[in-house]
Amino acid sequence: MAAEDVIVDKLVSFWRIPGSKRYFPWIFLLISVMGSLLKELQMVPETYFSSSRNILNLYFVKVSWGWTLLLLTPFVLLSNSSFSRDVSFLTRRLLALPIATAIWYTFTETFFYIEDATGSCYETTAMDVLKDEFTIKSTCRRAGFHWFGYDISGHSFILTYSALFIMEETAPMGYLKNANMSTFPRMVLKFLYISLNGLVFLWVWMFSCTSVYFHNPFDKLLGTLCGLLGWYGTYRVWYLKPLSPGLPQKPKEEQKQRT
Repeated sequence: MAAEDVIVDKLVSFWRIPGSKRYFPWIFLLISVMGSLLKELQMVPETYFSSSRNILNLYFVKVSWGWTLLLLTPFVLLSNSSFSRDVSFLTRRLLALPIATAIWYTFTETFFYIEDATGSCYETTAMDVLKDEFTIKSTCRRAGFHWFGYDISGHSFILTYSALFIMEETAPMGYLKNANMSTFPRMVLKFLYISLNGLVFLWVWMFSCTSVYFHNPFDKLLGTLCGLLGWYGTYRVWYLKPLSPGLPQKPKEEQKQRT
């Protein structure tokens, strides 16, 4: 058995552990609360990851949605086409990607709007000289000043939402071992699956760093809850309905057993 097959089998086995998917969303709430507590008690020492200039934050987290779509789009196409080549089915399933992107965009733009609407521009971090000619964060920061507004944690939101989005859309991998696929697409699918799981691990790690090093407790909790809301509203409510992209496909034999 090739090394990639061993890794895929172990990852599939992990996600099949009873409760792994059920309790995974709760991990983000737990980390957010515990991380915030550790930060407030100043119990975590400064490290490389306490700087927002660390390489993982600059080149992965700040473009996390791009990484998620880059790897997940071909996976969703390949995995779902192994179940059916019907164009309407594939189109419907692929709609999960622009819908998720719309959710990401709506939440992040709302966060930006709230920060602009509730903030003010100051000359220094001491907030002693108000620069009222600047009414939004972007122009204030470009002028070299400091903006103070209500800053909901976008990192907490996007890392939670991205990890749960990947978890849901990679679920069919456990049923694709015996799928009728040629060698190259199967190899690509394995590579994408391993990479996406690596991305989930990275998102959880960087979420933990955000929790212990940045933002106020309520800012992080609210961002996390928004990520959970985006996931729950789609994969636990809307996608169970007929007029939706539907949940990731499973073999017809298993579907018959459940009906």
